[in-house]
Amino acid sequence: MNLSDYRIPEDKNIKLSDYLTSEGKKEDNNNIKENTIPPLVKTLKDLHLKLHAAEKNGIMVVLQAIDAAGKDEAISYIFSNLNAQGLKVTSYGKPSETEKKHAYLWRLYEGEPERGQIAILNRSHYEDVIATRVNDLLEDDDADIDTRYRQINHYEQYLSENGFSVVKFFFNMSKDEQKDRFLKRMKNPDKQWEFSFSDIEDRNKWVKYQQAFEGMLNHTSTEHSPWYILPADDEWHTRQIITEVMISVLKDINPDFPEISGEDKKELDEYIKKLEDE
Repeated sequence: MNLSDYRIPEDKNIKLSDYLTSEGKKEDNNNIKENTIPPLVKTLKDLHLKLHAAEKNGIMVVLQAIDAAGKDEAISYIFSNLNAQGLKVTSYGKPSETEKKHAYLWRLYEGEPERGQIAILNRSHYEDVIATRVNDLLEDDDADIDTRYRQINHYEQYLSENGFSVVKFFFNMSKDEQKDRFLKRMKNPDKQWEFSFSDIEDRNKWVKYQQAFEGMLNHTSTEHSPWYILPADDEWHTRQIITEVMISVLKDINPDFPEISGEDKKELDEYIKKLEDE
């Protein structure tokens, strides 16, 4: 798989409509799930364990999409397999009253990774250049949005320069696929709890959301913190892409288990001998 096909180059003015929502991989769902994903997740798990043990770097993973595009499932099927001590997930909804009293990036700090962690943001600071634009919440929309793009880029550069990689996934789903997924939720009693009437209200703003997503992708995909556009109609193909990108990011970091040497190694050998002699 050529991951660069999904990565948005820095300073490239893309059209979201030029990116596929499906690559015709739905019929391969079972094969990808049963045969392709498991060895990839094992590789990811092994690399993540080294990242956690080394405690030198961290990774912030941003998942951004319109409703029903598959963010939660990606977390469940991929990231939940990783070492829980080196993983955290933070979901961002509408700002609370306390959060509104601070600068908009303030609430993001709680979701940042520690060294040795992968931190997943289910929605993120990008809501502040998506929802605010779609719902006309800023006084001078264009000027304020451009300012926020710049601030977000600087924030992510700051993280990157301090040893925290930022990788961002946008789930590019078609309107027809969203309709099918909504109907499955609404008709299944075990899934109805996942449905919100506000999802339909947002669906009615489909064009405005696509415009906001396109602006976000064009202004905030950088060399240090790239966006990947996923063909989200193909569920398991999308999860494969995410897993392969995460493996690539970890290989670039190249973590390894810390070595024990000197007095620590001597003391360890002594304890090994004591236990063996019991």
